[in-house]
Amino acid sequence: MCGIVGYIGRKEAYPIIIKGLKRLEYRGYDSAGVALLHPEMVIFKKAGKVVDLEKVADPTKTSATIGIGHTRWATHGEPNDRNAHPHLSNSGKLAIIHNGIIENYASIKEELIKRGYHFDSDTDTEVLVNLIEEVQKKENTTLDNAVRIALNEVVGAYAIVVLNIDNPDQLIAARKGSPLVLGIGEKEFFIASDASPIIEYTKNVVYLDDQEYAVLNRDGSYSIKTLGNVEKSHEIQKLEFSLEMIEKGGFEHFMLKEIYEQPKAIEDSLRGRMNASQGWIKMGGLTEYSNKILSADRFIITACGTSWHSGLIGEYLIEELARIPVEVEYASEFRYRNPIIDEKDVVLAISQSGETADTLAAIELAKERQALIYGICNVIGSSIARASHAGSYTHAGPEIGVASTKAFSTQVSIITLIALQLAEKKGTIPASRVRQLLFELEGISKKIEETLLVDAQVKEIAAIYKDASNFLYLGRGVNFPVALEGALKLKEISYIHAEGYPAAEMKHGPIALIDENMPVVFLATNKSAYEKIVSNVQEVKARKGKIIAVVHKGDTHIRSLADHIIEVPETDEILSPLITIVPLQMLAYHIAIMRGCNVDQPRNLAKSVTVE
Repeated sequence: MCGIVGYIGRKEAYPIIIKGLKRLEYRGYDSAGVALLHPEMVIFKKAGKVVDLEKVADPTKTSATIGIGHTRWATHGEPNDRNAHPHLSNSGKLAIIHNGIIENYASIKEELIKRGYHFDSDTDTEVLVNLIEEVQKKENTTLDNAVRIALNEVVGAYAIVVLNIDNPDQLIAARKGSPLVLGIGEKEFFIASDASPIIEYTKNVVYLDDQEYAVLNRDGSYSIKTLGNVEKSHEIQKLEFSLEMIEKGGFEHFMLKEIYEQPKAIEDSLRGRMNASQGWIKMGGLTEYSNKILSADRFIITACGTSWHSGLIGEYLIEELARIPVEVEYASEFRYRNPIIDEKDVVLAISQSGETADTLAAIELAKERQALIYGICNVIGSSIARASHAGSYTHAGPEIGVASTKAFSTQVSIITLIALQLAEKKGTIPASRVRQLLFELEGISKKIEETLLVDAQVKEIAAIYKDASNFLYLGRGVNFPVALEGALKLKEISYIHAEGYPAAEMKHGPIALIDENMPVVFLATNKSAYEKIVSNVQEVKARKGKIIAVVHKGDTHIRSLADHIIEVPETDEILSPLITIVPLQMLAYHIAIMRGCNVDQPRNLAKSVTVE
């Protein structure tokens, strides 16, 4: 959720922190703050965005070579100045920034109040920093040991960085359930929630594991230990993306850039994993555990949000091609409902960030019951990647826009390859069909590039319906999850109520909503159910609903019925979600822009949901 940045070294910390916070603002933007040692403790914080923070920061007090910064997505306490991070201990000697939730903060707070502590905010974070201070005083110990002891007393998730006025040559960082990355420079260290604030300065990083803390010293030395006080060694990893990849590159918004990046992102996700002319598919994780995967009784796909929609498409693909039973579960429900799962099951866990808290919890539950975990995520070194037995990175590149676009497309691409390789190994479809789909998949990026050319047309449609109160999205078969995803995109960034349904379910309730003010978006590219879709279109037309139809080029039947037609290139029906989603992403984008919404940072949402 929230964004964390820290720096210790020889450079000016403030500009590094501010620039880093702006790159992390997609993670949280209710308020922002910085703490610097100047040499006294100096804190600036402000409700709103990072630019609002810059306005209140006194430039005469920002000269420091150590500091921490934070962008907040509110959990405890409303977003205002006093709840903004960093938070100080009662003595004023310790400052902390925190991403996550301390679940037992109330009982700790009550005990600290009995011991004379007072609190200036409504946050669980202020409780934590005072607990650390109390432990340090009571145990008469070093700050890093006090942090370790205190974290063993709290329940919940956290990524924290602690700044100490009594030791201006040290930062302490720790994590459990929320990501934290250490950037290793030349006698300098960078700390962040993800690598985007770090990449400008170094490509050498260490990803902290759960229940680990790091002590970073100005002389360039550092140590990492578990909360059990066991020394750990971590291999330094190289970041694979570039600074240019996290900039807008001439686009007005990250979301638009990422919509247009989908052809390349899909190519990158497929590269080295298939060859249509030679007829092979090689998914490394599948090969390593092929016996267990091929003999699995069923697949369970667990995910949240957009990734859940990718998983629904995966259900269609794996069952259709590989004939393996599939269940798709919201991770937030799966983890709490005592599911029946054992060693004969394979769990596909899907997450763009690789840090989704509910999905991680679902993985741990499945591992306890001996299921094989196959992770699909975008971020190398992420928690889900490390928790999985095997898996595949999507290689989508950084996705900054909160509303996922290329993450969805690359997840579907990876799942398609998984389904095809399983089908090939099991012999559930002819080799000629495997080859045909590989050729279609190899050419899908060019068809998406062609689909992007409808942007001006979609923009015209958006102008007509930007003031609508409700939208209905309808699809059949493999395009039903696309209807769900299209509705989600519109809700997320334009704040218009929208629902996705299987088209056949319209008569079981949603048809009651249709009148002359209701735009209905049809995904009408399914050859297998074309006549049924035409029938659904006629039902909406009879009730004066406004029909926006996504159809194959050359379609004449639905054109004669619909108010608006968006033509897309024809591809094999089972691959059509990779194409039909694009105009729906564009429609949501343009409507949101016309309504004056912040498409990259929609209200109340954050990119990576690292708390429940």
